[in-house]
Amino acid sequence: MPKPVVIASANGHRFRNGGDATCVERAWQMLASGADPLEAVIAGVNIVELDPGDSSVGYGGLPNADGVVQLDACCMHGPRKRAAGVAALEGVRRPSLVARALLEETNHRLLAGAGAQAFARAAGFAIEPDLNSDRSRALWQEWTRRLDALGVSDPIARTHAGYRIGQQMLAEGLIDINHYYGTINCNAVNARGEVCGVTTTSGLSWKLPGRVGDSPILGAGLYVDGDIGAAGSTGHGESNLYNLSAFLIVEEMRRGAHPKDAGLTALARIRANTVDPALLDARGLPAFNVNFYIVNTRGELAGVSLYRGSNVNYAVCTEHGGEIRPCESLLDDPAPLA
Repeated sequence: MPKPVVIASANGHRFRNGGDATCVERAWQMLASGADPLEAVIAGVNIVELDPGDSSVGYGGLPNADGVVQLDACCMHGPRKRAAGVAALEGVRRPSLVARALLEETNHRLLAGAGAQAFARAAGFAIEPDLNSDRSRALWQEWTRRLDALGVSDPIARTHAGYRIGQQMLAEGLIDINHYYGTINCNAVNARGEVCGVTTTSGLSWKLPGRVGDSPILGAGLYVDGDIGAAGSTGHGESNLYNLSAFLIVEEMRRGAHPKDAGLTALARIRANTVDPALLDARGLPAFNVNFYIVNTRGELAGVSLYRGSNVNYAVCTEHGGEIRPCESLLDDPAPLA
């Protein structure tokens, strides 16, 4: 049987919210003490959801174009074959807990917007009027100032201009390159080979209000099969939505592929299906990055990315402790800014 192992996006071993453990460390500690894997990974991502230092998740996540923090989350329990997600949820710092409550208390798989918030309130979650931190609000105000200065009023043109401004702010170092699309995924296998996963995010920075990315969608930003393994993602969510990448990875593992090879197959699919000129660079390659965090029920794992880079990493925790490892990449080019 496998030894307990936790894999996550790199922010899973960077933030502690003032405590003594990162996401992957907390999750592994709970696994080692016999906790349910889903409880373990959710407790882990809760650390990041609550930490305002990570502007890609939960409290202090970069808001939408109206300055409102809208959060997405999904969780899947492999042994119980249960799953649930929430999308465009406002006012709850830890949307992963709302997704878990939906999984535990209903047979629904996805709630969105006002309905998700109403469920959260009924389930006993406090609803806050604003989840912006001082930093996330200041960044949104700077983004809005630059956008308004262009004098663009057409909604579609304004959306494209807002994206370009986001790229400028990335280039200037105002936004962490890993926070623009902003997500944390965390998957775990315990000593009995039971696998679970969770993904939670504030989504694309300054997105159109109501935009839902891949994170809360089963098979896109997260997929878990209790007999096979788990795959989750960060990066360009729309590509995962189109390709159902997480589901594809798990199905490749079902056919016998190692997690690394399964992930590279999904990345090749994304590359082949990205034909919109607006999403391509001057070489005709995707102008974005996508990362996958994959583990099978034997405890074999991999972190893979479309492009390589010094900041393209993933987090792992075993009995030897937590560590950051570089992702294997499909393309040998350096990762683009977003």
